[in-house]
Amino acid sequence: MKPKGFLIVLAQPEPVFEEEFNAWYDTEHLPERLAVPGFETARRYVCLDGAPKYLAVYDTESAAVLDTPAYLSVSFDNASPWTRRVTGRGRIYRSAGEQVYPGGALTRPCARLLLVRLRGVPEQAGEAVVAGMRANFEALPQTLQVRVFAHDDGNGAFDLLGMAEAGAPLPTALDLSAFGRYAHAIDLVNTYAPY
Repeated sequence: MKPKGFLIVLAQPEPVFEEEFNAWYDTEHLPERLAVPGFETARRYVCLDGAPKYLAVYDTESAAVLDTPAYLSVSFDNASPWTRRVTGRGRIYRSAGEQVYPGGALTRPCARLLLVRLRGVPEQAGEAVVAGMRANFEALPQTLQVRVFAHDDGNGAFDLLGMAEAGAPLPTALDLSAFGRYAHAIDLVNTYAPY
């Protein structure tokens, strides 16, 4: 089975612009993305402690969906004036690629989502990140699923994003040894709730 694709966006809008940011996301951006063939889910979350404040997670049939004419017709240089206005008024982190573990799962409704990001690691770090996420979260009764995503940063390295979805709060203190020699690359551990 071909792995699912993903698009994950972390955003920290300017406080005075936050109301418009949320209106744009809910009334234009999410519906626009879900209308693109190959987009399967689109969910938003808000950070309970820390930053970036907002998280959006999109599942796609494959990573290639983000290269299709349908997606490109509403993205980047073809984005709407409102999209250009909103995305220019805050800090945005965007990652896209393939779901490396388990490969074919979709984002589920959940009470909590914990996101762990490792930046600038080699592609082979994926196995250690999968092992670390599984060791930290799969045995917990509140965990619904664990996934890991790989984003090629274009400079010969990868950002790996581990995601644990849960029906109740998850611990944020990680057993770093489970991530092996790549634990040093963790630069974000945030808990999000549905927006």
